[in-house]
Amino acid sequence: MPRVSEVMTRGVEVIRPDESLQRAAQVMDELNVGALPVCDGEELIGMITDRDITVRATAAGLEPATHCVSEVMTEQTRWCTEDQSTEEVMKQMGEVQIRRLPVLNAERRVVGIVSLGDLATRQSQQHTDEVLRDVSWPSEPDRPHPGSSAH
Repeated sequence: MPRVSEVMTRGVEVIRPDESLQRAAQVMDELNVGALPVCDGEELIGMITDRDITVRATAAGLEPATHCVSEVMTEQTRWCTEDQSTEEVMKQMGEVQIRRLPVLNAERRVVGIVSLGDLATRQSQQHTDEVLRDVSWPSEPDRPHPGSSAH
């Protein structure tokens, strides 16, 4: 079974939590990616996606030039290590319904990112189909919507 280090994308750009949402969107546009790990120094503290900027920030009326990544990023980010098996990582992605994970080395520094697409190129079609189905299953909202009552 291949290891994550064999399929991950290396040389991943990260962004600081105090950077503007506009800068995060610019970096995503420049790199043609939809997600960036958020690091405070070398420590992974979250992820920000194009969806976070579009849905969370825009829905809340936040001005991208004056609001920070830390305001809309996903905290308690899931991650994997470069020595984990691709099968183990695919299982984790399916269980928590995510399509990409930052990859950390033994020193807990971000060394890459692995996506469902990266894994799909190295796994059996059946296994990939199962994970894609799990990841794509409708999920519950991640936070209450303004004006709605929590039950």
